[in-house]
Amino acid sequence: MEYRYLGRSGLKVSALSYGAWVTLGEQIDEETARACMHAAYDAGVNFFDNAEAYAAGEAERVMGKIIRDAGWKRSDLVISTKIFWGGPGPNDRGLSRKHILEGTDAALRRLQLDYVDLVFCHRPDLHTPIAETVRAMSHLVEQGKALYWGTSEWSAEQIRAACECARREHLVGPTMEQPQYNMFVRARVEREYLPLFDEYGLGTTIWSPLASGLLTGKYNDGIPAGSRLAMENLGWLREQLLDERGKQRIEKVRRLGPIAADLGCTLAQLALAWCLKNPHVSTVITGASRKQQVDENMKSLALVDRLTPDVMQRIEDVLDNRPEPEKDWRG
Repeated sequence: MEYRYLGRSGLKVSALSYGAWVTLGEQIDEETARACMHAAYDAGVNFFDNAEAYAAGEAERVMGKIIRDAGWKRSDLVISTKIFWGGPGPNDRGLSRKHILEGTDAALRRLQLDYVDLVFCHRPDLHTPIAETVRAMSHLVEQGKALYWGTSEWSAEQIRAACECARREHLVGPTMEQPQYNMFVRARVEREYLPLFDEYGLGTTIWSPLASGLLTGKYNDGIPAGSRLAMENLGWLREQLLDERGKQRIEKVRRLGPIAADLGCTLAQLALAWCLKNPHVSTVITGASRKQQVDENMKSLALVDRLTPDVMQRIEDVLDNRPEPEKDWRG
């Protein structure tokens, strides 16, 4: 396993990590979740990502139980949660000081932990002043309930405002952002955030590197039974797959097939390695509903060095979606 610094912090996270979204507490049972987490841990994964919203807190309960039963050394783990959608009550969602503090306490109880390493603001809250959110997140760090805090799906302008507020008020500012990033969703990481990497040393823990499974090729001929997009509560993802842009993306996935074949890898491994190639990516959050998927995902690390400039250009010719202005991180 390769370990990368989380932005400009001194914290090292595994280049590939394991996330609980959709799977833990929802798509797979506890024993399957246990097998997946153990496979990830045995491969050197130290970062396990979660959120209060995942399966309405059940994902945190399952992950916490697995960690407790495994007896893993706490200092070997980097555990996260995300705060925003905590329940139906009027103060159970958003980024008010009240919900941040109470939501984090509730997450820690479900995880059976004294602290999380990372806590994220799961989305921007347009109804709460950024200064209130920054003060509350800084307070969590000062209390030792979280070691670092960050954002998820915030704009560069919002992140910059949070960083400047922290500097001005002598508070702890955000260390990392968790954006969606994959072959089809690129502009935010490759263009919008570029100044933040230099100015604030922002780290990234990217999600959906396989575009909700699209980049595995399993949806090339429809939606298989039992797959993520077959789940009733993910109708919005199905609609995206079936619209015109989704069909165009599936055609690009088909065209990526020969590149993967030439490299002797799967489409999923190619897509993960492509994300890892970007030096601004601190860790790639992977998901899996079977232990075998975890094992296959981990093999993508060995592929990164084989993505030469020529191979990257072949991929670029298929994708045809490079954000402008270009940033020469492809080597």
